[in-house]
Amino acid sequence: MSGVIQVKSVSDYCRLRGVPAAHPLITVIDASTAEPMPEGTYHFGLYGVFLKELKCGELRYGRGHYDYQEGTLVFFGPGQVIGVLHRETSEKLMGWAMLFHPDLLKGTSLARNIHKYSFFSYDVNEALHISDKEKANVADSFRKIHQELEASIDQHSKTILVASIDLFLSYCTRFYQRQFITRDHVNKGVLEKFDMLLHDYFTRGNARDEGLPSVAYFARALNLSPNYFGDLVKKQTGSSPQEHIQEKLIDMAKERIFDTEKSISEVAYELGFRYPQHFTRLFKQKVGVSPNEYRNLN
Repeated sequence: MSGVIQVKSVSDYCRLRGVPAAHPLITVIDASTAEPMPEGTYHFGLYGVFLKELKCGELRYGRGHYDYQEGTLVFFGPGQVIGVLHRETSEKLMGWAMLFHPDLLKGTSLARNIHKYSFFSYDVNEALHISDKEKANVADSFRKIHQELEASIDQHSKTILVASIDLFLSYCTRFYQRQFITRDHVNKGVLEKFDMLLHDYFTRGNARDEGLPSVAYFARALNLSPNYFGDLVKKQTGSSPQEHIQEKLIDMAKERIFDTEKSISEVAYELGFRYPQHFTRLFKQKVGVSPNEYRNLN
């Protein structure tokens, strides 16, 4: 990673922002009291949440760029690479940043459940756009955690800090679910394109040549991260993308099974299965009878 700055600890990040690290595993920074993050490309070993209250720059994640707008929350998890670019402005930087090391969560229920907060692996262009009321709620959460860090560390500190983070992330889940609903016109376009891509994959022979399609394949085709794509589809339809793929696959299978010139194995290979028995098992699980029984019944 030539030219990439490693941020492995909370202390590393605090040094970049010119503020003291009050706790070795977590920091909450009021942007108005800190230096701007220097321009550059960073590889983080931390979880991070940023709230910006001014249009003050741009973030880069992978090949994507995101104009960091007022009133948005951006999340990232350990292992992600983020680029920071600044825009000239005379206004004072406003907002909050919270970063915490995975070790803070060790031995807690949040360590077991952190994967449920899938927005930590969203792309930056999938940021959470929050209302003024939600922004006040978020800022209040940051202030409370910041106040706890200002107090002396004792045997209760970790419990309180982790519980506060968990509560904050629960609010963010609620806000994202609201965003999936309020941006319904955008989401419907994604679902329609997903259906079209899914249909084309099976009808144009991609499955025979490339195998069964993955959720990641369609997410890439739609310029979305797999987790954001999965959460969006689940919220809009009640089913996961994988369930949609299997539903389409079974529909195509039923149609092709009626072609008696093809064996069941040939149908399985056409649909992307390397082993016909795997196709038979899935078909029976979804339909209730085997492919051969379905052919004979119909």
